[in-house]
Amino acid sequence: MADLHDLSALDLAAALRRGETSAAEVLDHTLRRAGTVGAAVGAFAVLTPDLAAAQATAADAALARGDDAPFLGVPVPIKDLAMVAGQPFEAGSLAMRGFRAQVDDGVVTLLREAGTVMVGKTTTPEFGLPAYTEPATGAPARTPWDLTRTAGGSSGGAAAAVAAGVVPAAHGSDGGGSLRIPAACCGVVGMKPSRGRVSPGPHRVEGIGLVTDGVLTRTVRDSAALLDVLARPWPGDSCGVAAPASSFLAACDAAPAPLRVGVLTEPLNTDDAPVHPEALAAVARAARLLEGLGHHVDAAPRAMTGEDWMAFMPLWATGAAQLPLPPEAEEVLMPLTRWLRALGRATGAVEYASALTRMQQVGRQIAGAWADFDVILTPTLAQPPLPPAELQLPDPAADFEAQKRFTPWTSVWNMTGAPAISLPLHRAGVGGVELPFGVMLGGVRPGQEETLFALAAALESADPWPLVREPGR
Repeated sequence: MADLHDLSALDLAAALRRGETSAAEVLDHTLRRAGTVGAAVGAFAVLTPDLAAAQATAADAALARGDDAPFLGVPVPIKDLAMVAGQPFEAGSLAMRGFRAQVDDGVVTLLREAGTVMVGKTTTPEFGLPAYTEPATGAPARTPWDLTRTAGGSSGGAAAAVAAGVVPAAHGSDGGGSLRIPAACCGVVGMKPSRGRVSPGPHRVEGIGLVTDGVLTRTVRDSAALLDVLARPWPGDSCGVAAPASSFLAACDAAPAPLRVGVLTEPLNTDDAPVHPEALAAVARAARLLEGLGHHVDAAPRAMTGEDWMAFMPLWATGAAQLPLPPEAEEVLMPLTRWLRALGRATGAVEYASALTRMQQVGRQIAGAWADFDVILTPTLAQPPLPPAELQLPDPAADFEAQKRFTPWTSVWNMTGAPAISLPLHRAGVGGVELPFGVMLGGVRPGQEETLFALAAALESADPWPLVREPGR
């Protein structure tokens, strides 16, 4: 059998079920790697060995009984923006220092019921707001491809843990690209599900529908199988989307009829975002593969302008202002968070309602412009993973603009509510270091996860990517 950390989540689950290893042995191996390679990439805000040991013991007992939970004994950490009862919940912020959650979030419950072992909380930037992971409370997250470069954000610790071979999969969340950005920076798979696919219940609400939970994995099939776990409703859900015909995992084995794939390499959220030549090469590589698989590939129009995108800004800023923090916490917040909260507090009710209306109008505008396509192909990021100093700038307004130029596509799929997946299809030397470049397949309407998984699995089969990147190698 391969080293435990080389196995996918599905393969590890199968090895556990066959009795080739035990949940206790897997946990011991995982915690050792968490303390070495995990520490090198800043993957964890906190490890939870006692909770994990209890869950591993329960998983071994369930395996002995022949229970059918799909991921018994498989380690899957939780991003430190979700609540795990009795465990630290600091969201990367000094304002939350020492806080412990009282309940499990719904996604945590579902992952526990699937048999996963919660080995720790992964690193996130303050309240998950930026596209890099530089928390106020601990070590920053770095891509294992180059420890001087960001792991992306806000699920940076989760992506680093998966890419470095600490765990085969990790929970994350995405409000503007926070699964797909770190997936591209770390060379892993990140699927943002459709709006309404993964419920925020029972303790959170949908709000304006920008944010969704998901996972980071090394394989497409793992991503699909874990979405099968998470795509469950909770009482009180205000939106939803049709269930898959069979399962998302089954969709990976489907051969879709020839699809119309639109290629877009122009920025969407800004009119000024240079695109790295290797980001363009990644898209060209994906386009050639898709044509070879029998799909029709053509140029897609730029469906919006940077001015259109600014409909997103009042909503994002108001979300930051809405964080339930006491007044005395303001002085310990990071500059970007304070700036966004100030913008949000200055947003009036009519301006907020107008921004929501405008975002929905832009969604219709995009749907009309891309009506002739089934899927849109873009780079995930305009650049390779960058040194943090090129993104986290002293001036918060300049910081935000740098993030926009780094991520000119991802947030559009949060606005439209359609699913999108980042794949680590391409690698290239930059400054003498090999770095990953992701490509993004985006749906043109909500509910297209099965199509995206089928395409993604076909690309993975046609052009496999490296699965584990040891830091420093």
